[in-house]
Amino acid sequence: MNTKKRAVSPVLTQEDEGLDFTLRPQSFKDYIGQSNIKKNISIIIDAAKKRKEPCIEHILFYGGSGLGKTTLSFLISKEMRSSMRTVAGPSIKRSGDLAAILTNLKKGDVLFIDEIHRMNSVCEEVIYPVMEDFKLNIVIGKGPMARTMDIKIPPFTLVGATTKLALLSSPFRSRFGATFRIDNYKTEEVEQIIARSAELLNIKVEKDALKRIASCSRFNPRVANRLLKRVRDFSQSKNKEVITEKDAKQALSFLDIDEIGLDSGDKKVLEVLIKSFNGGPAGITSIAMASGEEEETIAEIHEPYLMQIGFIKRTKQGRVVTEKGRKYLGV
Repeated sequence: MNTKKRAVSPVLTQEDEGLDFTLRPQSFKDYIGQSNIKKNISIIIDAAKKRKEPCIEHILFYGGSGLGKTTLSFLISKEMRSSMRTVAGPSIKRSGDLAAILTNLKKGDVLFIDEIHRMNSVCEEVIYPVMEDFKLNIVIGKGPMARTMDIKIPPFTLVGATTKLALLSSPFRSRFGATFRIDNYKTEEVEQIIARSAELLNIKVEKDALKRIASCSRFNPRVANRLLKRVRDFSQSKNKEVITEKDAKQALSFLDIDEIGLDSGDKKVLEVLIKSFNGGPAGITSIAMASGEEEETIAEIHEPYLMQIGFIKRTKQGRVVTEKGRKYLGV
């Protein structure tokens, strides 16, 4: 995926990992947005502390990429004064992988499994008794000689994060004590996030420039922080000490990002739907073939935002460009 498309993609990149860590809030007070979720988690943590329990109930977060699921998990471990172990769901392929992770946990630890919907289904069944009774059932041997051994696991909190809640089985979902949907942020919240990030990165940004970057961020903190860095790079190359709205506008235009956050890939999807399919309906496979984009890229990067701002909609027959989308392209 090229740089222009990556700029507005919420998918985590190698560069983002360091940036997310640098800008990560150190308390719920510093965490901007998701106020209802913060209140609920604070109540859960406070109640657990009053009961003098070493950990809280297992928690499941679902929502788009880059909205703060990892950060919320980090804050839970910080508030509980415990360690956090982070694992990617796709890396847990065998029950032995899961056993190795669980047996290394300490009392009160937070185990954060990202993309938990991609964890092997066999491992999903193995983790059920662990979540309920903190007991790991291991089968040793094969055939008539096989036997089951129970291993006690210290009390811990499993925090799962997924972008596709429906891919988790109902029995698995029911074992989480609380499930929270993380929504997209308001533009004002994104402005606050960018202002905080600029201060931490020692970047001087005018208020109008903050608004310009926020308006292109797709209501996503990760995208906002990435755009802030790109605008900073552009301004520094021009020897500018303070980023103005004009600087931000030029930098974003250089990245081929317009005033509402659409890039060339988004526009191509719209144009293909209108020119090749008369506005739709069209299936995602047909759109991908006509536009030269991968289906996954369209489904995970372009389509969600185009639907969010009301430029396309899904029907039983396929994707359709709305009147709002047609007006945007001047059709």
